[in-house]
Amino acid sequence: MSEESYIVFGYGSLIWKPPPHAIERIPGYLKHYVRRFAQSSSDHRGTPESPGRVVTLIHADEWAHFSSQDAFPHEDVVWGVAYIIDPLHAREVKAYLDYREKDGYSEHQVDVYAIKEGVEVVVVPQATVYVGKADNPSFVGSEPLDELAHRIWTSVGPSGTNKEYLMQLSQAVLELAPDSHDSHLEALEKRVKELDEGVMAA
Repeated sequence: MSEESYIVFGYGSLIWKPPPHAIERIPGYLKHYVRRFAQSSSDHRGTPESPGRVVTLIHADEWAHFSSQDAFPHEDVVWGVAYIIDPLHAREVKAYLDYREKDGYSEHQVDVYAIKEGVEVVVVPQATVYVGKADNPSFVGSEPLDELAHRIWTSVGPSGTNKEYLMQLSQAVLELAPDSHDSHLEALEKRVKELDEGVMAA
């Protein structure tokens, strides 16, 4: 990679754990995608014997083929952060992210949007994003909410508990856009907290 601009969009843990050598942070959102806990994690939030679940992006039209019980509300948008990487370190950061996202993720290009003076505009054209496509071995698709919540509640990996990942993501998205909607995140957070309360009440 030459010394040129390298911009990566984070929609999962990159929101609160940014890549190194980021010289600018630009909040924004994607259109026509859903963020779902549809990717297994055996190297960060789970183990090969007991994989956890982490988020990936899926085009809204494509998601309709995976789950009729998980509709995508029109008011939902995928908020995240675009990071502009210091050109002097672009090759180094790309190698770091390729390794960090090695468990089934591949690179894609997306436009990042924001509202400026009441008008929706592209704030970052063609940012790099890591997506766990449906044809990768770690893609698990749609799972019943209770089963998914329980797996997240119980899974632990080298990077910490799966529950911590969910809670940090939910909080990070809320801080980025307090008025935004992410019904999938909200439903999972509510269910996992109910599992916590059940244990505390027992």
